[in-house]
Amino acid sequence: MKASEFFADRALGLLLRAVFAAVTAIFLLLTGTKPGIVVILGIVWFLVLACGQAVDFFQCRSRLRELAAVMEGLDKKYLFAECVRAGGTVYERRLFELFHRAGRSMIAAVSDSEANQRQYREYVESFVHEIKTPITAAELVCRKVDPENRRKLSCELEKIGSHVERALFYARSESAQKDYIIRAESLSELVAQAVGEHKALLIGSGVRVETGDLGYTVFTDRKWAVFLLGQLLQNSARYSAAEPVVTISVEHNFMQEENLARGMGAQPLVSRGGNKVRLCVRDNGIGIPAHELSRVFERGFTGSNGRVRGGSTGMGLYLCRRLADCLGIGLEIMSECGVGTTVVLVFEEKKELGTFEA
Repeated sequence: MKASEFFADRALGLLLRAVFAAVTAIFLLLTGTKPGIVVILGIVWFLVLACGQAVDFFQCRSRLRELAAVMEGLDKKYLFAECVRAGGTVYERRLFELFHRAGRSMIAAVSDSEANQRQYREYVESFVHEIKTPITAAELVCRKVDPENRRKLSCELEKIGSHVERALFYARSESAQKDYIIRAESLSELVAQAVGEHKALLIGSGVRVETGDLGYTVFTDRKWAVFLLGQLLQNSARYSAAEPVVTISVEHNFMQEENLARGMGAQPLVSRGGNKVRLCVRDNGIGIPAHELSRVFERGFTGSNGRVRGGSTGMGLYLCRRLADCLGIGLEIMSECGVGTTVVLVFEEKKELGTFEA
């Protein structure tokens, strides 16, 4: 609180006191009191008033700082009213009683909301596990139909499975830090598993996958990393062009060289330094318009391509960003319409983490 704010808040009260002092001085003069005495009384009155206001100002400022310190120290700000002591004045005590009532109502609402979210998350997880059974049964039935229909049905069933898996990961994303185990993983095995899980979709979309040197060991969580790679493969298949190809490799200066060669824009890339491994997932699809690149990781953003082709939820890359942040994986994207899209995942390599063993 500034002194100007304090006195501006009390301007009306100070004005009334000044008017009362002036009326009192005039009355004393009219009743025969000597002017010198009136002046002395005015000076004494002013000094007493100034001292009182100064003490009041410093007390208020100290109280506000105390309350601000309590607020800053709280993780859950809505518990503020429960954690501060009531003031000495009757007005402040009554005010804090109202704050306590409002705070208790807020805590009850938050508790109900958290309980509802927990129940919803548990329901989604139960639904996902239950629906996997009929999906698996449908895949078994597909084996008895002719090859052409089997291929089509397998592709559609894989899409259903991908949507179901995405719902599960979204439900768990609020507490993702409690659901991963960081350990040494082979980068080639992670890529192979992600490609294998989406084989039907890639084949059905005519996507050819090419891999480079993936002989690196990185520290990450296998389940989440495979899911993240799977989302990128799904996007490559969904927004593919003629003769689609996805190239997955570890590149060193790929992004910088491509930018310099084409003059293309890209979101800031974490350069390879120390023992960081940069895994590039590059496709030759339809690409993303430059003005949409900064928004592709936003929740629910489908972009012009998603609206034209349909079926986009705007959740895939949003979940990728959430998971990458939880796992400490750098995630960058570069794209050009009609040329393709490159997504770079920056992992920590094993040898950088010293003697830690999986």
